[in-house]
Amino acid sequence: MAQPKRAVVIGGGIGGLTAAVALHQAGARVTVLERAPSLAPVGAAISLAPNSLRALDVIGLGATVRDLAAWQGDGGLRAPDGRWLSRTSAAAAQRRFGGPLVLLSRATLIGHLAALLPEGTVRTAAEAALADPGDSRRPARVTTPDGELEADLVVAADGIRSAVRRSLFPGHPGPVYSGFTTWRVMIPLPGVRFASHETWGRGRIWGTHPLKDGRVYAYAAAVTPEGGRSDDERAELLRRFGDWHDPIPAVLAAARPEDVLRHDVRHLARPLPAYHSGRVALLGDAAHAMPPTLGQGGNQAIEDAIVLAHHRDDLAAYTAARLPRTTAIARRAVGVARLNMLRNRAGMAVRDTVLTALSKAGPALFLRGFDDIADWRPPRPPYASVGTRETGDFSRDAHG
Repeated sequence: MAQPKRAVVIGGGIGGLTAAVALHQAGARVTVLERAPSLAPVGAAISLAPNSLRALDVIGLGATVRDLAAWQGDGGLRAPDGRWLSRTSAAAAQRRFGGPLVLLSRATLIGHLAALLPEGTVRTAAEAALADPGDSRRPARVTTPDGELEADLVVAADGIRSAVRRSLFPGHPGPVYSGFTTWRVMIPLPGVRFASHETWGRGRIWGTHPLKDGRVYAYAAAVTPEGGRSDDERAELLRRFGDWHDPIPAVLAAARPEDVLRHDVRHLARPLPAYHSGRVALLGDAAHAMPPTLGQGGNQAIEDAIVLAHHRDDLAAYTAARLPRTTAIARRAVGVARLNMLRNRAGMAVRDTVLTALSKAGPALFLRGFDDIADWRPPRPPYASVGTRETGDFSRDAHG
């Protein structure tokens, strides 16, 4: 495939915008089509690990994100009564992975990505459909309410319900229910001090983390039948988590019903055969939707975007670089979901005992399971963690 002169990105989320920026910086004329009336995402935060921060370094945004974000500090896993099951050390994680884990609002990241694109690149309220994936002899075609666009490359970043994925792989079963639903809250919580934590109970989890702007990001998950809803989701959270340790009661007291977002979790249980067809490439949830239990959904979308821009002339190389890695991480996320959503009391007791033992053995042992996720490097340098005294020498060859 010749180097794309015209790229169309379907979806203006984090993965789609990262791809748009990377392709623009590579010389492509890019159009982003977002069906929502604006780019502003519904209130939530995103945790970025060293792997995605290195990817953002490639487009010149990593340092800004590190400066704007809250660096996730010491904390760990707790039981509902407040007992610590394991403690984590931010310093140990940074030394091991060559960079910090950070947290910032999705809206902040979206805004900074969009600011790197030329004016007029992003079209909102723009429904798009793939009319023809194209091939080596003809361009791809995308239809919009304003007419049809031809493209040398179409990037499908249209989320877990991806219409482009269904068009390219009509025999694929699509996403399945992961067995649990999630709630998210992002609110001010003045005067309340706490250590970042995730708390594992019986078929339920809760996490609370401070943001740099003074707000708190909290999330919860519980095993429930698919499609369940409550007239007052704050009251539902209070029913399920109101007797858990501080600061959970304080978060629930400060939240309003309209502050609480809820959605069922779904993932692609069967991997796609490829992440491309013709001149179309899938990325993010459209390619490999996974449960949020490793905090890697958005991180992997960012990785996808940088690798796709690198392999823009050879989409088979993009698939070869991304499909094995994301499939392995998605499977691990499903496994972690089974672990932290355990409802069998005997199984929970064993789980909690093992977590405590790992923590006492040292943070490095507990962090080891994240090694091959966080130590990823983009296909071209430079990035901030290379060869610094603070992080050690990470100058070995990058991989896609």
